[in-house]
Amino acid sequence: MTAGQDAPAKPQTFRSPIAVAIWWVWLLFALGNLIDLAVQGRDHLSVVAAFILLLVTGVFYVTAQRPRIVAGPDELRIVNPVRDHRVVWAAVAGFDSTDLVRVRCEWPEGTRVIYSWAVHSSRRRQIAAQLRAERQSRRHVGGAGRGFGVFGAQPDTPNPPSAPTAADAEHVISTLTALAEQAKAAAPEQRAAPPVSTWYWPAFAVIIVPALALLIAVVA
Repeated sequence: MTAGQDAPAKPQTFRSPIAVAIWWVWLLFALGNLIDLAVQGRDHLSVVAAFILLLVTGVFYVTAQRPRIVAGPDELRIVNPVRDHRVVWAAVAGFDSTDLVRVRCEWPEGTRVIYSWAVHSSRRRQIAAQLRAERQSRRHVGGAGRGFGVFGAQPDTPNPPSAPTAADAEHVISTLTALAEQAKAAAPEQRAAPPVSTWYWPAFAVIIVPALALLIAVVA
């Protein structure tokens, strides 16, 4: 998209492809084991094992499958494990990254910070990338001053940056920032309102129900 385009007609979703892959691998593993238990399991231990699989599947669903950021034409939706947040674009003040992507919200009556579980940013990775960039910059400056390196070899030049992935925090932040600017420009009359946050009760259910069933099966 260019800066002159309107707000996105269709929502754009940002999430961790690694988390999604883990979810599908576990789901296939759990289904295979549940089918095996249904066919061959006839004892109390099989019932306990089945409830353990259901409990862990619920945890994976909540922590790996659910988290995402959805950028729509009118609002930003932040889906976390057990809670959903909706923020109109006019209230989005900016984005930054700690270990998680952080959305800064401002409206006439207050401010708020919302963290998204969808995209993670490793501090170790950030520090390593910064140190690597500094080393490459020093080598580049030193080589440019000498003209040639040792034995007439060409001086080191920085490696071209790799293409960002959908889960790269800096890429997500820059994309969301551009989308926020486009949405505000497309609807300058939109009023900045407080974020709307709601609990997602099915996320509690997929963990609490198998946990209670497991507890009953163990003590029975």
